[in-house]
Amino acid sequence: MRLSHAEFTAMNHPLRRFVQKHLEFRNFQTLGLVDKQRNIMEIGCGSGYGAVLLSTLQPKTYLGIDLMPEQIALAGKWHLPGCEFKTMDASDMADIPSGSKDIIVIFGILHHIPAWRNVLSECRRVLACGGRLFAEEPDGNIVRCFDKLFHWRHPNADFSLEAFEREMLRCGFEIVQKRKFAGFGTYAARLPQ
Repeated sequence: MRLSHAEFTAMNHPLRRFVQKHLEFRNFQTLGLVDKQRNIMEIGCGSGYGAVLLSTLQPKTYLGIDLMPEQIALAGKWHLPGCEFKTMDASDMADIPSGSKDIIVIFGILHHIPAWRNVLSECRRVLACGGRLFAEEPDGNIVRCFDKLFHWRHPNADFSLEAFEREMLRCGFEIVQKRKFAGFGTYAARLPQ
């Protein structure tokens, strides 16, 4: 789904970048997102700040995808060498070859996607054997609270952390580590070798 104007503004605010750098990215690193020279894909790359953070891993390749062309235009302004950004629906990544990515990173975007289960199936397809998924998401109850407070208009999807965990397992992921705090979950998962 496209972000509402209010959420688009909030997601491109310096406070959002601060949280992404000092909480989310550091949390991913403590869960094992430290490997250099890997083929990395970020789903919901937004304005490209995740790419800035992930570029510290010196990826072999980086691909950031987002549904909103406005976000892709902002991402391109970072001028990050070797980083590619594409407007794409994450629930149908047919243009990305199967088994071509080592790591997929999701900074809290699945709860925006009504077909979030399709996204996980596509992640399963594009990840290589032994590939890893790092995701941070709010629980559905938190999303509903945000909508009441900020009128961000998230889709009426059945997203919850419990459903997300079940779907990861159904897709063949092993949840290696997870952390839950204040209604948010951070996950490190991997595919079998």
